[in-house]
Amino acid sequence: MAVPQHDVADLGLAQAGVRRVEWAERAMPVLRRVRDRFAEERPLEGLRIAACMHVTAETANILRALRAGGAEIALAASNPLSTQDDTAAALVAEYGIAVYARAGIDAAAYDRNLATVLEHRPHMLLDDGCDLVNIAHLERPELLDETIGGCEQTTTGVIRLHRMSAEGALKLPMVAVNDTATKRMFDNRYGTGQSTIDGIMRATNAMLAGRTVVVAGFGYCGRGLAERARGMGARVIVTEVDPVKALDAAMQGYTVLPMDEAAQVGDVLVTATGNRDVIRLEHIASLKDGAVLANSGHFDVEIDLPALESLAVEIRREVRPQADEYVLADGRRIVLLAEGRLVNLGAAEGHPAAVMDMSFSVQALTVAWLAEHHATLVPDVLDVPVGIDTEVARLELEALGIDIDRLTPDQEDYLNSWRA
Repeated sequence: MAVPQHDVADLGLAQAGVRRVEWAERAMPVLRRVRDRFAEERPLEGLRIAACMHVTAETANILRALRAGGAEIALAASNPLSTQDDTAAALVAEYGIAVYARAGIDAAAYDRNLATVLEHRPHMLLDDGCDLVNIAHLERPELLDETIGGCEQTTTGVIRLHRMSAEGALKLPMVAVNDTATKRMFDNRYGTGQSTIDGIMRATNAMLAGRTVVVAGFGYCGRGLAERARGMGARVIVTEVDPVKALDAAMQGYTVLPMDEAAQVGDVLVTATGNRDVIRLEHIASLKDGAVLANSGHFDVEIDLPALESLAVEIRREVRPQADEYVLADGRRIVLLAEGRLVNLGAAEGHPAAVMDMSFSVQALTVAWLAEHHATLVPDVLDVPVGIDTEVARLELEALGIDIDRLTPDQEDYLNSWRA
């Protein structure tokens, strides 16, 4: 196999990457079944895909499935801190995928890699935060003539796509993979909840029991994080701007406060909103000595980093791996994790493979659906067909050895008739 175009740290890491990818595959039985089906049916034959995704072992396994289906793939990293250099090398040397990703690159190199994958003139965009879609629309609109659609797998990206659609700017059918029931339940709630706590623990080695954890945002990600922090013995405070979500948090027994008040008592503060400036200058100024700031939203704008730097008289980089300490004028120390980027990927390894098995299986099957039906679709933000979500849930239950009840014919008739 010819080695595809690439810009990775070291192809010599490929065998280590293969071991990492194969380890993840053990916990991804549904995606393995999808890959086997794709290898037999080749639903993506001749399709060029540009992807902006976290370069991890779990991502490698969805790309292997798409490659088995006949797709030609170019991949850029959606976050430099999450890039696994050995996985990137394996994707190039062993799996035939063009990869442009190195761990820890700066913003200029990140942007350059996104532009490079678009040079492959993709038919489809797989996005994580809407960056590829944004660049294609604003800087490379001529590429849209060949692009048939794509998928977006983050809450932040879906929010952007809806704004583009509302303004009439979206020129492609984009499927909101993030918005399926399985994605929200497993990926956002269980995956983000566990992996965010994992990142905080790795970066700080702090005990959460008995401490106050502030969770900003009570969507599916924030809900999962709050549940797991409480499960570890933390006192959990939730901040929200949505009255319904705030009420939900209160009914589940959490303390609900404005950030102005929560910031003064929090030991660990985590943002998970998809918005910017959630923790601002006035909040940072009131933090306790030793307070830890972490972000689990997609972009590094949820914590006002310029404000944090403006208040600091000294910045101690990497007091621990992925933990920077900011010393304020009065001697208080504020610890920022993973540079304000996604803490679960910057300071840990992201979601467990078993979680991503479902999310990536949904995405892989949606790519095949798009390839088959794109001619009938209009530019808009589309839902994943319900049948795909249901099929993946069924396959996951089978993999877990769980059987469930099925409707009898009489029950089917009863549900489908208003005369009954």
